[in-house]
Amino acid sequence: MLVELKNGETYNGHLVSCDNWMNINLREVICTSRDGDKFWRMPECYIRGSTIKYLRIPDEIIDMVKEEVLSKGRGRGGMQQNKPQGKGRGGGPGRGGGAGRG
Repeated sequence: MLVELKNGETYNGHLVSCDNWMNINLREVICTSRDGDKFWRMPECYIRGSTIKYLRIPDEIIDMVKEEVLSKGRGRGGMQQNKPQGKGRGGGPGRGGGAGRG
């Protein structure tokens, strides 16, 4: 995948992990300078999420994820229709504001 930073540098490598803050670990990385005239090869790197401008993920990977989501939805209990949930029993104060009887 390709990662472009806000400062113009680009990192191209294999995604190892990503957390909730978009902090990314890449392996087998090629870093390109802002001007595009300098290149560095690194075995791995860590990129802080707040410095990322955008990510470019190959179309093949996106297609693979779509297929996986569809295949997981098949079978027993998967991909149920969106039915509205009823109120059911319990779970709230009910009528009268929940003050009770006494």
